[in-house]
Amino acid sequence: MDDAKTRTRRQILEVAADLLEREGAQAVSTRSVAAAAGIRAASLYQLFGDKDGLLAALAIHGFDLYLAEKQDLAHTDDPVDDMRRGWDMHVDFGLRHPAFYLLMFGTGRPGRRPPAADEAGGLLLKFLDRVAAAGRLRVPPALAARLCLAAVTGVTLSLVGTPAEDRDPEISSRTRDTLIGSITTDPPPAMDPGLAARALALDAALTDAGGAAFPLRPAETALLRDWLHRLAR
Repeated sequence: MDDAKTRTRRQILEVAADLLEREGAQAVSTRSVAAAAGIRAASLYQLFGDKDGLLAALAIHGFDLYLAEKQDLAHTDDPVDDMRRGWDMHVDFGLRHPAFYLLMFGTGRPGRRPPAADEAGGLLLKFLDRVAAAGRLRVPPALAARLCLAAVTGVTLSLVGTPAEDRDPEISSRTRDTLIGSITTDPPPAMDPGLAARALALDAALTDAGGAAFPLRPAETALLRDWLHRLAR
């Protein structure tokens, strides 16, 4: 894409994002966005195809905003406490950008994954590998990621749909603490973290190794990881 098209695309997304935040997804039409951006509708169609294409691009734009805030969340020596802060940041993002959040994590069609689900799941999985490597995870990271994403998006969507004056912050904090308490262990100062936590920590170490200078063949590595997951049950 040449520079002129890149600038036009960025301009359209900025105008559409402003319209989305002020008036919601129902106000974002190809006609309204083209008029607000001062361009011909044909130019918008060339870049995004139709309204669905524009909304899909907006969902990606929203995830870029979300990711920028997530990356600003500094890691500490306590990965479980980082989980709590990550949860709170996720909910806060949804409440500050409700129209974007509904576009990113909501879906109007049964069986269709929300636009941001895969990206958010991958980001969360990398984070949970840190928790597993610290010996603090009771379940495999992939399962923990699905549980966390289901819980935090459910809470956030519920709060977004509740009038601001009726929102109870304990709904988020209690759900967060219950979920995190069920999938993590206490810090192991001098005590044995347990076989399951050790198995998950070794599995996380294999992920970090990435196959470089690793003595096992791929099939042997897959078998070892299967055994580790069984030990973690």
